Amino acid sequence: MSRYIRVLALPFACLLLFACSPGSFDLIVRGGRVIDGTGGPSYVADIAIRGGVIEQVGDLSNQGARRVIDAEGLVVTPGFIDMMGGSTLPLLLDPVSAESKLRQGITTMMAGEGGSLAPQNERTREDLRRAGETGHTWSTFDEYFRLLEEEGVALNVIHNVGAAQVRRIIVGDEDRDPTPEQLDQMKELVAEAMEDGAIGLSTALIYPPGSYAKTEEIIELAKVAAQHGGVYFTHMRNESNQVLEAIAEAVRVSREGEIPTHIYHLKAAGQENWPLMAEALGMIEAARSEGLDVTADIYPYIRNGIGLGSFIHPRHYARGAEPFLATLGDAGVRGQLQREIETTSDWENWYRHVGRDWDNVLISRAGSDVDPNFVGLSVKQVADRRGVDAWQAFFDLVEAGGVSVNPKSMNEEQKHEAMRASFVTFDNDASPTNPSAVASSHPRAFGAFPRILAKYVRDEKVISLEEAVRKLTSLPASILKLEQRGRISSGMAADIIMFDPQTIQDRATFTDPLLYSEGIDYVVVGGELVVDQGTATSARPGKVLRRGG
Repeated sequence: MSRYIRVLALPFACLLLFACSPGSFDLIVRGGRVIDGTGGPSYVADIAIRGGVIEQVGDLSNQGARRVIDAEGLVVTPGFIDMMGGSTLPLLLDPVSAESKLRQGITTMMAGEGGSLAPQNERTREDLRRAGETGHTWSTFDEYFRLLEEEGVALNVIHNVGAAQVRRIIVGDEDRDPTPEQLDQMKELVAEAMEDGAIGLSTALIYPPGSYAKTEEIIELAKVAAQHGGVYFTHMRNESNQVLEAIAEAVRVSREGEIPTHIYHLKAAGQENWPLMAEALGMIEAARSEGLDVTADIYPYIRNGIGLGSFIHPRHYARGAEPFLATLGDAGVRGQLQREIETTSDWENWYRHVGRDWDNVLISRAGSDVDPNFVGLSVKQVADRRGVDAWQAFFDLVEAGGVSVNPKSMNEEQKHEAMRASFVTFDNDASPTNPSAVASSHPRAFGAFPRILAKYVRDEKVISLEEAVRKLTSLPASILKLEQRGRISSGMAADIIMFDPQTIQDRATFTDPLLYSEGIDYVVVGGELVVDQGTATSARPGKVLRRGG
């Protein structure tokens, strides 16, 4: 008898044997190998759920439920928590996009990096309109959270307030310091977001306008978040040859802002910088030994994702992206930029990071003015197809706008080092994605977490399954201060998943990235099945998890 047939047969058999009282619980997961999220050894147990809460864990053979799942042969864990899940806007515009998260076992995602979906003003709302958001209007997180709750979401979502977002509203996109009055206004926006339930403050210090913020400005905003019990999250100012200096800045924010600090997608990009990962981890460990609460996450790929325009020094965007892109039709400007990219290293020079080889830069997304057939090709292949020089192809693509790429910038050894560090957790670094609605994406949008369990746990044995689950559940729950999630225990929220450790597998690749992962049979959010026998349901039991709530 197949596992799926037994799911239906068990409650009926229970009636025949008079061994239980059907309906006393909403759901019982029976006989699975429980890995509870703490890092401890697994054990076989039943789990009873009622009213969205785990009520009992143990031998429940004499108990019944409206639904019983035979989990024999499956691993049962807390739902996974994505520490950098991109934006929740796709959940609002296209609920099918949630499936890219759910089928990885993700039941809770953190949203926002340097930007965030609130606060909003007319300038930032124009960006939303360009992203396809035309049916809703909001200004504050409270208004946006209410909108999400009214529409319904399939997984839990957490938001932080982006420092770049408040900077754009008050200062604009220009490279200039806020005046004291403007800084006070930015702090007021951060305070309002925190009062509305944002979990903390985030920065993306590689992208304009976030890159224009000095450390002192960030510290002042972080102090406000700290006063509300928040956390500071950062895409650091540099992730390559100056990664150690960038970590020092993050640690300084933690120390002077008196705030827990989390580093997004830690990496040492660029072949000459790969040895820096060991030092980077050592710096974080030293900060932790000092008593600072500093953590980090990674994603399990050696190609990152970035806008192709980021291959140009950010100072050129100081007056805004549109005015700068308008100059790229000038051959003299292109020649000057090419020389700068080829010869300087006082910035996050991605051309150097990929070994000065345009064949290492794959196009993952193209704007409306770019031939869609270029998606999946390298910049060098685009040049060859067009019969032009690679630099001309590069500048033409940047000028057209909307091009994202996947540079090959990391190695497997640094991934192994980071995974083995006790304070490192994981992220997708991708928004929810409907594969039928996009031309391409980074494969991490569909496969990051199953890839960890398949490649790094089962196949390469870099870390144990129990440790991987801890890093996907209780560790991020602790960082995010989610006291009711991240562990399987009585009284915890009923966010759980069930998967076959032998068959779980990511299928998305860089040449075929829009493929769902396989091997995760069941996903439960708030006590309701959102993936049932490998298929997504239409349920939307997710919650907006506000800070402190």
